[in-house]
Amino acid sequence: MSTGDERVLVQEVEGHLLLTAAREQGRTAAARVADRLGWLTETQRDDLEHHFESEYLALARTSWRRTADRAEELRHLYEDRYRTLRQRMVAWGVLGAALLAATGLLGSPPAERGAPCAGAPDVSGFQVSQGSQVSQGIQV
Repeated sequence: MSTGDERVLVQEVEGHLLLTAAREQGRTAAARVADRLGWLTETQRDDLEHHFESEYLALARTSWRRTADRAEELRHLYEDRYRTLRQRMVAWGVLGAALLAATGLLGSPPAERGAPCAGAPDVSGFQVSQGSQVSQGIQV
């Protein structure tokens, strides 16, 4: 027996037990009402109990159906809300990762002094003297 078959069987047993309990509650309530009406004949009493039980079961079924419908409606609402929140969290996660990557690239320390930058000309031999003239190791 598969898991799906087991689930269906359990649901059928639960439904049967629920229906049996509701039927018993209906009979008990019908007997209480019929006891208050002491002037009924036995046939009238049985007829009243039968109708009362039928109405009780109809009301119970209507109530169960409304509850099941509402549960289904709430399930859809919660699934939609969860989906929206999950999408929002993924978007914030991607944005956070992008920001971390960007700060990692932009926030890297500058090159050490004296170390040439990529593509910069080598100016290590030049000095600036007091007269602001640039020469190559010669004072002017």
